[in-house]
Amino acid sequence: MRYREIGESGIKASVVAFGAWAIGGWFWGGAEEGDAIAAIHAALDNGMNLLDTAPIYGMGHSETVVGKAIRGRRDQVVLATKCGLIWDGSNQGRGEFHFAMDERTKRDDGPIKVYRYAAPASLRREVDECLKRLGTDHIDVMQTHWQDGTTPIAETMACLMDLKREGKIRAIGCSNATPAQMAIYRAAGQLDVDQELYSMFDRKHEAGNLTYCAEHKMSFFAYSPLSQGLLTGKIGPDRVFGPGDQRLTKTRFSVENRRRVAGMLAAFTPLTEKYQCTVGQLVIGWTVAQPGCTHALVGARDPGQVKENLQGGDVVVAPEDCAFMRTMLMQHAADL
Repeated sequence: MRYREIGESGIKASVVAFGAWAIGGWFWGGAEEGDAIAAIHAALDNGMNLLDTAPIYGMGHSETVVGKAIRGRRDQVVLATKCGLIWDGSNQGRGEFHFAMDERTKRDDGPIKVYRYAAPASLRREVDECLKRLGTDHIDVMQTHWQDGTTPIAETMACLMDLKREGKIRAIGCSNATPAQMAIYRAAGQLDVDQELYSMFDRKHEAGNLTYCAEHKMSFFAYSPLSQGLLTGKIGPDRVFGPGDQRLTKTRFSVENRRRVAGMLAAFTPLTEKYQCTVGQLVIGWTVAQPGCTHALVGARDPGQVKENLQGGDVVVAPEDCAFMRTMLMQHAADL
């Protein structure tokens, strides 16, 4: 496994991270807790030390599971979580309404209302709750999950810097942000990470966020780099998605699109043979080879998936092969 520093924090983290969204059961149709804990143990046993979660993933469930898994192994973990999304009503209607949901997925008429809210008092409460669920006295990387237009970013960052001085967090990041917003964060303190949706099918941040991170010595955490499994080669046209799985209604996962993706992935066969890897591992290698992209957050629900994912961190894809893969993407599935 390769390791890279997170921004200028001095924290070294595996280039492939364990993304704990799926184990929260939120949008993914559920996950077995025992399998999830075994998956995290497999990650740590094999050098994948970066774990990324969030309070909203299962409304605290993902963090709770992660906390159980790292008990007694905290010193082996670079622990990243998030703040700024409130679902329990503690914001008392303040902040920006984000979406409605039930316990499994988004629903316009859902009973749970989620708000973006990053006021200092709320952040402090959130951080303390994260620490309890995770069973630790500090968080290595705290990221604002979404940006709250009702709270000045400078106020949010000042609070996070205070929490850093107090030892509750070690590094600060943002997610779902623009370069202009990152500039405001950086004017108020040390911002080490930007986490964004990025995959072969999600490239809108290449000209903006990725370039900005590279220029300012920040890390870029790519979430969903395998496009929710579509780039693994394991989700064919015949796959059936279960209740609560968001892929069930996504156009990208239509039967016709899955056929197109299969054609693209078949074109990668000479490279999987060259690098002696699976398609998913090749795509992970491509992701962390892109300029500015430092880490790939990959979800897993069991030890087998983890062991396959982490080997992608050892696949160093040559520039000419990265270019070939992009050419195949443009030919087969550029509009996905």
